[in-house]
Amino acid sequence: MSELENILREITPLSPEDSFLVFDRIKASFDFPYHYHPEIEINFIYKGKGYKRMVGDHTGEIGNIELVLVGPNLPHCWANYRCKNRKTHEITIQFNQDFFQQSLMEKNILKPINNLMKDSIRGILFSTETAEKLKDSFLNLSKMNSFESFIEIMKILNELAVADNKTLLSSYSIELESFADNDKMKIVHDFVHKNFENKITLDNVASLVNMSNVTFNRFIKKRTGKTFVNYLNEIRISYAARWLMEKNLTVFEIAFEAGFNNIANFNKVFKSIKKTTPTEFKEQFKGVKKIE
Repeated sequence: MSELENILREITPLSPEDSFLVFDRIKASFDFPYHYHPEIEINFIYKGKGYKRMVGDHTGEIGNIELVLVGPNLPHCWANYRCKNRKTHEITIQFNQDFFQQSLMEKNILKPINNLMKDSIRGILFSTETAEKLKDSFLNLSKMNSFESFIEIMKILNELAVADNKTLLSSYSIELESFADNDKMKIVHDFVHKNFENKITLDNVASLVNMSNVTFNRFIKKRTGKTFVNYLNEIRISYAARWLMEKNLTVFEIAFEAGFNNIANFNKVFKSIKKTTPTEFKEQFKGVKKIE
């Protein structure tokens, strides 16, 4: 993971129990920094001519329509660069690495998708023709119910797997060492995701993996680049951000559901991570769709 030490690791809203998350939003700019995450991501961008694409060691200016598959732990971002349009349509699909069971992926019918996932570790840019062909599928995703969306995403993946003129973007890939690949980190990850709304102490979590507090602090810092408190706060804020988009609850209610017992502290931590207040975030990010 040494390649990732100086790159932001994003804590996504996708929980281990989710199948997919679909984000459908109109953006005035792309200002999220160069980052990575263990989840696989499909990015469809419409009317974004002039934005800059950065995936691994690749950079490029995008056209009016963009379709990219980003594999696990591959650093990436899109930057404003020369784009003048302030109503770019971005649709992002995120899913966990283990969504496709290996025994299933070895079946003949899914081998093309299996090969696609293997190639995704370098990032894949699809042709303008493929992006145009799938445009309506992406634009309609957030209008569908959960099962319809699931079927549509499987169709999209199949189309991407058999598409012509795919371009591998990065000259390198990141070893698939991730949270899920480390038994102790997986225990911590799963425990925090299941209990983040409750009080969690360093003693609680260190004892789960049979470490002293000092050893655990070194362990979590090496694995995530963060202190345990920061790691826990990022997970709590990721859920809070998701609920701000999904639920008809007040900021006060969401703060307490996410494990914060002080609204002022919630607002402070939220702004430090998301660079905006919870109320502003709720207004800016609309159209997220969770697929169970």
